[in-house]
Amino acid sequence: MEQKDMSVMEHIVELRRRIIITLAFFAVAFIAGFFLATPLITYLQSTPTAADLPMNAFKMTDSIRIFMTFAFASALILTFPIILYQLWAFVRPGLHENEQKATLSYIPLAFLLFLAGIAFAYFILFPYLVQFMSNLAERLGITEQYGINEYFTFLFQVTLPFGVLFQLPVIVMFLTRLGIITPMLLSQVRKLAYFVLLVIAGMITPPEVISHLMVTVPLLLLYEFSIWVSYVTYRKVQKAEREREEAEAADS
Repeated sequence: MEQKDMSVMEHIVELRRRIIITLAFFAVAFIAGFFLATPLITYLQSTPTAADLPMNAFKMTDSIRIFMTFAFASALILTFPIILYQLWAFVRPGLHENEQKATLSYIPLAFLLFLAGIAFAYFILFPYLVQFMSNLAERLGITEQYGINEYFTFLFQVTLPFGVLFQLPVIVMFLTRLGIITPMLLSQVRKLAYFVLLVIAGMITPPEVISHLMVTVPLLLLYEFSIWVSYVTYRKVQKAEREREEAEAADS
């Protein structure tokens, strides 16, 4: 528990070191993103969702903007495990040894959930949204001429937030392990949480019932799953505390 004895300045220095390490990894990943951007853009343009959409560059800077956006997004995804590890390393000195090992194991799970959230949004939600808007344009007699910048910007706006939202179980597990929240608390604030998730779903989706349900239902299930995860983690923490107290009593 050495971090409790650290001064404010030492905390700041440690945080600065973690940020520098993360930025260094991000810079390397950003360079790698330059090589990944072109094949990713080419592949996404050839998928069934985008193949029939006429895309145009309405500004001379659209091409470089899309290229840099993909390089940045690729770097962000590649650096995500490093960001999680640096966060863990920053709080590690304030954790017990068993908590350190347990929370370190969350990093692969968090990364997989991040990818799962992006996959869910891209393969399930995004095609439906594109089809919905295309059908609406056809009913209104509007000729579709999409700018490639607008198309990919919309793609990122839909997919990346789901990568973050799918971190909810890991965040709940981590906070439960630290004793900040409990499954009882999550159950008590369920109505408020549902309302917040409904608002988030409304911000992501167009004003249409089916697409709203396609986002809302998974988010609500994710919250219920997080309560169960919190309950399992809470029981393990309580058991570990009892065993530690019994061991200390036996030693004394």
